[in-house]
Amino acid sequence: MISPLLDAQAILSEGLRYVPLDASVLLPGQKGDPDKAFAEARMVGARRFDIDVFSDPESAYPHTVPGVARFCALMGALGLTEDTPILFYDQRGSAGACRGWWLARLFGHRDVRILDGGLKAWREVGGAVESGPVHEPVPALYRARPEYGLLAGAGDVLAALSDDHRIVLDARSAPRFAAEVPEPRPGVRGGHMPGALNLDWTALLDAEGFFLKPDVLRTRFAPVAGRKVIASCGSGLTAATLLAGLEIAGLPSGAMFDGSWAEWGSDPQAPIVTGKV
Repeated sequence: MISPLLDAQAILSEGLRYVPLDASVLLPGQKGDPDKAFAEARMVGARRFDIDVFSDPESAYPHTVPGVARFCALMGALGLTEDTPILFYDQRGSAGACRGWWLARLFGHRDVRILDGGLKAWREVGGAVESGPVHEPVPALYRARPEYGLLAGAGDVLAALSDDHRIVLDARSAPRFAAEVPEPRPGVRGGHMPGALNLDWTALLDAEGFFLKPDVLRTRFAPVAGRKVIASCGSGLTAATLLAGLEIAGLPSGAMFDGSWAEWGSDPQAPIVTGKV
């Protein structure tokens, strides 16, 4: 298994050639303007991969996976084919990059990586950046090869809760998991799925936003050893960090509950428990 992660220094020293995609996204409570930041400083040749645009506009939930036709059209508009080597990054860290990486893999993209530490790491090793207007890429034909085993729905989650071979791993903070603090989205109940385990996505990263070493990551994932992971979070963003972490650690791939807690917590029929596990 090839790790999805690339080190900024390795990209420079080895002369690796990838099309950079800035997938920066704001998490609940964060402030800023990713589009403005992209115009001010980006990797040379980078294109903006807006997580909200690469979502289903008809869905009631945020960041829902788009249909195949929409994904292909958007990727083609960025000048990408299914064989283009692509590198996702954030302006800092990798939350959006992990979602972009997972989404590309879901639609069958083979050569897709994540820049560890994001643009900040790139600049710290002397990587070149540019600013100003972006040159429009030449449109291309993108053909998807979906791998739907990487995606889970609410029915899959419900079945997994009573299956010893599967486990739901929740990337939200411990206080949200236990319903000790309210959910940030109106109308969404607090708590977690019965039987789910909590692994705050930030526990996979160091203070600078770099992923921990594979052996350390394996200790973080020890409670789910030998079980098929379905990752969940608030809205399908940070769960992708858990899925990337599994592969960086050399562990089997997991699946994403794309609706995550935004869907589960707003469904009055979905079982919910509160408190610490």
